[in-house]
Amino acid sequence: MPEPRLKRILLKLSGEALMGEDPFGINRDIVENIVAEIAAVHELGVEIGVVIGGGNIFRGVALGAGGADRATADYMGMLATGMNALALADGMGQKGLNARGHSPIR
Repeated sequence: MPEPRLKRILLKLSGEALMGEDPFGINRDIVENIVAEIAAVHELGVEIGVVIGGGNIFRGVALGAGGADRATADYMGMLATGMNALALADGMGQKGLNARGHSPIR
């Protein structure tokens, strides 16, 4: 097997990527596919950091509900980011990959 060009990468995913074709939420099949791709790269000896977003929940939820205060909408986005990180970390853990999420929200 050839040596990978990079030893460490950072993968940025939109939270919307976890929805697949679904109108909302997290599609478990999509998570499993993303995790399989990450695992394949990891097997090459590449260290992977993943940054995931909240899927622009402000546009989808806050505006649909008649608008929201900016600080509230930002907080909603941070919570959505945490939920997406948990879903991805859970999928990675089920594949035997070491994964942890980091967030300023406790």
